[in-house]
Amino acid sequence: MRESTIARSYAEALFTLAERAGRHEAFTGAFDLLERLYAADPRLRLFLASPRIEAAAKKKVLQTALKGRVPDAFLNFLMVVIGKRRQRILPAMGQEYRSMLDERMGVLHVKVSLAHEADERAEREIATALTRMLGKRVIPQIGVEPALLGGIVVSYGDRILDASLRRRLAHLRARLLEATLPTAAAQP
Repeated sequence: MRESTIARSYAEALFTLAERAGRHEAFTGAFDLLERLYAADPRLRLFLASPRIEAAAKKKVLQTALKGRVPDAFLNFLMVVIGKRRQRILPAMGQEYRSMLDERMGVLHVKVSLAHEADERAEREIATALTRMLGKRVIPQIGVEPALLGGIVVSYGDRILDASLRRRLAHLRARLLEATLPTAAAQP
């Protein structure tokens, strides 16, 4: 089974737990704390991922570090994750959890590629237009891809909206080739 599928399954279980307890904000904060701890000391991630260290030792360290700082239900979830030796994909679980929460709240994160850097006004206009078009509050992650030549490419989930000049030119080229092929084939 792929790691993303496993991470999604664990995140769904945690999401259901948070939903019942009305603790989404606290659980999101717990994932944020884990990410800050990982960033502050990369050895923590290595410690948790190491197969040479017993699960009991990992559980003890996390209980000591997180007791009183995260909800007990979240801490229990971490103990199950470690017991099942899935701690290596905790960051992916956090990402999946946030995606589910965003979906629940009608928020959509999209990747936007432009040929040139956009100013703040253009970024706001893009967010507003995409929010209107997609029917959800859109938070765009804008990047520059000079190969587009012009226009915009938006991707989210498994969807791609390509309104780039590069795509339009490729489409035009294909249409021109179609139009000229029957004529060329008819000549001896």
